[in-house]
Amino acid sequence: MDNMTGIVRAMCRGFMDSLKGALVLFYMDKQINERALRNPPLRRDSGLQKRESSKQPKHQQESKVLKRTIQCCALNGGVFWASIFIFECGVLPSLKYLLTIMFGDSSGMGIMIWSWMKPFLSLTFGTIWVLPLFLLSRIVNSLWFQDIADSAYRYRQGRPHLLSSVSKLVADMLFSVLVQALFLGQGMLVSRVPLPPVGDLLALVHMCLLYALYAFEYKWFNMGWELHRRLTFIEGNWPYFIGFGLPLAVLTQLPNSYVISGCVFSILFPLFIISGNEADPVTGVCDYPLKLFSPVIAIANTLFNKTIRPATRR
Repeated sequence: MDNMTGIVRAMCRGFMDSLKGALVLFYMDKQINERALRNPPLRRDSGLQKRESSKQPKHQQESKVLKRTIQCCALNGGVFWASIFIFECGVLPSLKYLLTIMFGDSSGMGIMIWSWMKPFLSLTFGTIWVLPLFLLSRIVNSLWFQDIADSAYRYRQGRPHLLSSVSKLVADMLFSVLVQALFLGQGMLVSRVPLPPVGDLLALVHMCLLYALYAFEYKWFNMGWELHRRLTFIEGNWPYFIGFGLPLAVLTQLPNSYVISGCVFSILFPLFIISGNEADPVTGVCDYPLKLFSPVIAIANTLFNKTIRPATRR
């Protein structure tokens, strides 16, 4: 009974910690900038310092946490999501209304024209606008997410402690991307379990843990934690991380469109990066680790050994 109480409390604590980013965001920039003014960076040449300080505007030295978060909202919500909404709720209904005026409500000609015109316009819009903007936003978002994570980490922890070598750094990043992709596929696979409530619950647990990993990975990476340590920590303290990832997992599952779901994720994720950086995970409440990452780690190891090692031997 005490163990179950501890699990529920850890989940609730994770859920509450995940929401802190929205509050911390508004005073973090101010405190970072005040700290920078109190401790200006030292330079070797004082004459050069004066000349460069006179050339550089003050805003270049300020924190970019709030700025990058607003940019994520503007790109993914104000441009991407709004353009899809305008096309589907404005352009298409207007064209259909024009056809109705031209051919009448019950005209077979108008219905036939609309039957091929709507798919053609949707395909053209998706190919020319949605797909390129989706790919561009993924690249830009990753850069902005890194800016937010680095500024938040320096604010709370100080200087990042990265992995010891460039080769380890690259290998860890590639292996991490592969494990996350496989884990996402595993989550989609378990959602197909014949019993709908069980499948949906298992898929939700996978997404909660995956989003928690996304949010905390920036912090742990700056702390110098390798991937196996990050995954072991999540598996051993799964109640907290399920609670932490729950809000983002639920909100991204509400839209029916994968693209809209990606927009929701990109708008909210900066807040979860900040929350993960500020959080102090609850540990030791469960004696049984949830080994959900173990199957994909085994698969990733096999793929890595077959692709990377033969290439290095050549």
